Amino acid sequence: MKTPAQNIVLAPVITEASMAGIQMKKYTFKVAKEATKVDIARAVEELFGVKVAKVNTIHVRGRYRRQGMHGGYTASGKKAIVTLKEGSKGIEFFESMV
Repeated sequence: MKTPAQNIVLAPVITEASMAGIQMKKYTFKVAKEATKVDIARAVEELFGVKVAKVNTIHVRGRYRRQGMHGGYTASGKKAIVTLKEGSKGIEFFESMV
């Protein structure tokens, strides 16, 4: 059974742009649609043992995709860019990828 923090932070986002932010202690996560910035900050602090300075959120709309003559929309979601405090340690999962 997942903890409430695991229900808020769903997955890391691994892209070139998100990996470029690691040097500035900015980490990107896919989060639950109904999660607030305060919820996201508490969940990241609980899961990774770090101190969060600020959280920026982005609503990602579903995009129209076609497969032959059939069309539909991909799933919409929400992303969060979490900035850590100056003295805080990094998140090991991301640090091992750089």
